[in-house]
Amino acid sequence: MIKRSKLFGNKTRVTFCLPGDEPPGTVSVVGDFNDWRPGAHELLARRNGTRTVSVPLDPGHYKFRYLATDGVWLDDPDGCELHL
Repeated sequence: MIKRSKLFGNKTRVTFCLPGDEPPGTVSVVGDFNDWRPGAHELLARRNGTRTVSVPLDPGHYKFRYLATDGVWLDDPDGCELHL
């Protein structure tokens, strides 16, 4: 799931969210906004049972995916592209 909230200026905070238990292990969101670098934006466990990370982004078009432990790639249920 992806949540968006407007920040000051032209930036948007994009929050990436996955269930807390699937997949097991570490999960990062990787994409055009971080040069597809694993670990740059790691999802962290929340009390509500999810894992999230928020990234401030400029307007634009971004592709992304999730990368889990052992090189497992995942797609977001809302799609793998952002238009801000």
